[in-house]
Amino acid sequence: MDSQGPARDVAAALVRATAQARHKRPEEPSPHFSIALSREAGSGGFRVAREIGKRLNWPVYDHELLEHLATELHVDVDQLEFVDERPGNFLVDSLKAFSAVSNVTEVKYFRRLINLIMALGEHGECVIVGRGASFILPVATTLRVRLLAEGKDRVASVARERGLNPTEAAKFVENTDRERIRFIKDHFHKDPSDPQNYDLVLNCSRFTGEECAEIIVGAVRHLQAHKASVRHGQASS
Repeated sequence: MDSQGPARDVAAALVRATAQARHKRPEEPSPHFSIALSREAGSGGFRVAREIGKRLNWPVYDHELLEHLATELHVDVDQLEFVDERPGNFLVDSLKAFSAVSNVTEVKYFRRLINLIMALGEHGECVIVGRGASFILPVATTLRVRLLAEGKDRVASVARERGLNPTEAAKFVENTDRERIRFIKDHFHKDPSDPQNYDLVLNCSRFTGEECAEIIVGAVRHLQAHKASVRHGQASS
């Protein structure tokens, strides 16, 4: 039995749903790349991802991943939000407490998550935010991006977006960063703050969200063109 079958079905449904909102493009046989976007808390990852999606006319998968995983696991999406990108033990204990189905396990949750992200990567032409996508998708067809920013800018952004005072915002940034790092280290045995894990690292304190999106779009188009030229050269030889 194909263990990735359900994930492929979900990915296909996601792609079909978002494709209705996309304009029909002229024939473009470019290789199907994806963008995996890792981000520090408060660095503006959501805004950058949406801007990339708008410029490339690609779907962006962020909260949408949780919605479909919640349906598969028979839990409420707000319950998955509570454990999203948290360290392993915390996530397992919370899922067991929340789930109406007793067989929701860490292994099951992450198998679904990984299979869904891999299936979306097979379709390509999408932006996946967080959830370890940089460590799941194949390097050959993925632009792996890390967004960071100065601490004061991240605290100010979180305070503004969440209506928190500076102390509360600073605590939120610190806790979220720590949990995301532990999430990646626990489940992928990688350090998300290591620049060697990415193709592109951008400081959002130096560039606006629109400028970051422009740089990322240029990078993925360069990779597409390079891969297409290599493929054309192989076909001609």
